[in-house]
Amino acid sequence: MLLPQTKEREYRFKLALRMGLPIFALLITFFLTTSINESQTLSALFYIEAILLLAFSIYFILYIIYNGFDTRVTEIVSKTFTREYLYKYLKKELKKEKEYTLVLISIDNLHDINTLYGIKNGDKVLFEVAKWIGTYTQKKDIKNFPLGHIKGGDFVLGFKGNKNKYNTVLELMYLQVEDFKIDDIEVKISGAITDTSFSNELEYMIENLFEIQEMHRYKKSSQSNDVIAPNDLEFLVIDALKHKTFIVMTQIIFEKDKAVLKECFIKLQTSDGKMIYQKMYMKAISKLGLMLEYDLMVLEKIISKIDNTIEEILVFDISPRSLRNQIFLSKIKDLLEHYPFVKNKIMFMLYENEYYSNIEKYNTIIKSLKKMGILIGIDRLGSIHTSFLYLRDLNIDVVRFDSFYTKEIKNYQEILAGFILTAHKKNVKTWIKLIEDEKDLKLAQNIGIEYLQGKYLAKLELLKKD
Repeated sequence: MLLPQTKEREYRFKLALRMGLPIFALLITFFLTTSINESQTLSALFYIEAILLLAFSIYFILYIIYNGFDTRVTEIVSKTFTREYLYKYLKKELKKEKEYTLVLISIDNLHDINTLYGIKNGDKVLFEVAKWIGTYTQKKDIKNFPLGHIKGGDFVLGFKGNKNKYNTVLELMYLQVEDFKIDDIEVKISGAITDTSFSNELEYMIENLFEIQEMHRYKKSSQSNDVIAPNDLEFLVIDALKHKTFIVMTQIIFEKDKAVLKECFIKLQTSDGKMIYQKMYMKAISKLGLMLEYDLMVLEKIISKIDNTIEEILVFDISPRSLRNQIFLSKIKDLLEHYPFVKNKIMFMLYENEYYSNIEKYNTIIKSLKKMGILIGIDRLGSIHTSFLYLRDLNIDVVRFDSFYTKEIKNYQEILAGFILTAHKKNVKTWIKLIEDEKDLKLAQNIGIEYLQGKYLAKLELLKKD
């Protein structure tokens, strides 16, 4: 048992004693007084009842103490609902209401506040923001709604009705908090809104809130028109992986005028023949813990498609977590032994948001893969900080710039030139995608990017054996 658990038990036991002693004293005094004054008329039943009453008093006090602490309705710091109680409350609401709205309000710079101003000030900011939310909503005649703190600087609110009823109120709220300060501490607030038109499952709705928030932060377009309900999507993903039903589309990547690479795009295929695109299903696969199974399935399929007629190197995404898994590495070794002509014909593209600290182990894995004839690329350079660190620390072959730079290539030529110089000093080639016209093509060539990709150069085609 951990020390906090031990101390918690000690605290509860002492509290039970402090609460119980006066009651026990009164009971014992009553029993002694009664037995002395009425000793001749008391029956054995009285003594049995007295013992049972004492026993039940002890049990009741201990039960109240131990179970009362296990269930907290509000948090100590923010004074809002705890996550556990909020989820329990919202699940009941979703069962009762046909239309229900969830709102996410986040303190984006809470970590910075804790670092710069101290944890106490961070706690104060949490409390004051929650208080401000309550005051603002009351002014808008929105009362008696659940408000809970689910993690970090994130609060979730629940409102009856659909989101159209609350969109304007929330937009005005976000305008008011653009220059929000608490004791001269700048507080940055963002948020998102969703309702039961997306899903009536609480977990899916909360996940959707964070996805929408992320889209707003990076000004990405919202979900496509062909939206699949989250629980349906998970079922379709599991079914597709179980039956290994998917297709592989490819696009040629050029170095000067020569086709050197083919990037593979995986579309899962449902039992009724519909296609699920990668950006839709990857999060579901990760959440279901099926990333290793997915990567192994894709790896085996693509390697089985390679023969001596394919001259280009086939490139496809692999999760870095799978790459660092011994099961995955053993499978690669077995496949390459079975298909020896695949050597030097595949490249793994990797990216992750969090930097893997055991970089020596990572480099050892990459070194062993390269000995097997597998090339390694890092994706989204210039957008994710981790990608730049991996360019610096890993023994890789290629880096691909984030698509943001393709859209603004004219304005970011100097930045790209700096990245290219860094890459070339490490003998790493550079790659840019989504080239849509001749102007972007010439700009990319002029600044020295080796690998060029886009609809202007090549269309998507199905990967198959000739």
